[in-house]
Amino acid sequence: MSTVEELQKRVAELEAILKDKNDFTGSKREKIAEMSAEVVDSNPYSRLMALKRMGIVNNYEKIREYTVAVVGVGGVGSVTAEMLTRCGIGKLILFDYDKVELANMNRLFFQPHQAGLSKVEAAARTLSFINPDVVMETHNYNITTIDNFQHFMDRISEGGLNGGAVDLVLSCVDNFEARMAINVACNTLGQTWFESGVSENAVSGHIQLIIPGESACFACAPPLVVASNIDEKTLKKDGVCAASLPTTMGVVAGFLVQNTLKKLLNFGEVSWYLGYSALSDFFPKMKLRPNPTCEDSYCRARQKEFNEKPKPVVADVPAETIKEVHEDNEWGICLVDETSQDAEPETKNNLELVEGVRAAYTVPETCPTQGPTIEDTEVSLDELMKQMKSL
Repeated sequence: MSTVEELQKRVAELEAILKDKNDFTGSKREKIAEMSAEVVDSNPYSRLMALKRMGIVNNYEKIREYTVAVVGVGGVGSVTAEMLTRCGIGKLILFDYDKVELANMNRLFFQPHQAGLSKVEAAARTLSFINPDVVMETHNYNITTIDNFQHFMDRISEGGLNGGAVDLVLSCVDNFEARMAINVACNTLGQTWFESGVSENAVSGHIQLIIPGESACFACAPPLVVASNIDEKTLKKDGVCAASLPTTMGVVAGFLVQNTLKKLLNFGEVSWYLGYSALSDFFPKMKLRPNPTCEDSYCRARQKEFNEKPKPVVADVPAETIKEVHEDNEWGICLVDETSQDAEPETKNNLELVEGVRAAYTVPETCPTQGPTIEDTEVSLDELMKQMKSL
């Protein structure tokens, strides 16, 4: 094929894409199928519904009733939107104002032929072909401007499938200004949301569940660049860009969607904060308590509402109910039956951070022992090695 023919073919492909660019709601395609548990190759939901058959999720089909807003359709946001689409979410609302560039091709999801299209249009069209059952709503604007911010809040509070508020907001933006805008909107509306991010060196990331009043908001313990009132734009240098790895972004997106599903479908344990360090495969977990002196007045108002709610009464577990397994053995080793311990792990080992903010880590308790420990036993190391080999 000559160069001219290749160019003509390329132009024809782009014209077809542009001609169909507004048809990402599935209007030209029939719905895939009702969400059923029938185990046949033609059922796109059979593997998802297996979670219900196996007792992981009580009612997986409720996923079709939920609306999730994804703010930022970049390296994390686009993969997040795709995962939710393949999971059969009822509705997605996508917010972004960027266009697809060839420089984005080191990431997942977007393709070279989509260069020049707005990210929300390119994403919505791709996703509607993957699963036309999902209702798509897109907004190609910057949420941090005054006019757009009010519209953003309106869609958060009214964009649900039933005309009410969305069920979750997922922040996948790459700057603090946008995160603060989402924080203000969610504090004002009392909207639960997940914050996520990947470091500029591309080897670490995190997700954080934020429930206004119950957990720290983004302004309770802000990054130094925000707390110091530094203009973020002054930190960026011409010709210098942040690194990005599709692996790190894929891991963070996976954590984000996994916890979104657990939150919506009420199974498993939702992580309040889950970090990821790729260099050491380290995954820290914690919960940040809200700051009573937070600068956001709506955050303080949500805290007051939460503190005034009646709290469920949790009975103390007597120490004698903690059962030991293999109490008597020559090694002095014991196993504790953790199923009898109902105490909240977040109430232990609280570490003070900034004023009004506490981090609660889940730290294993010291195992109680009855026999001698390794430190105070009189048996020699050689004798211990012989006993181990005899096993």
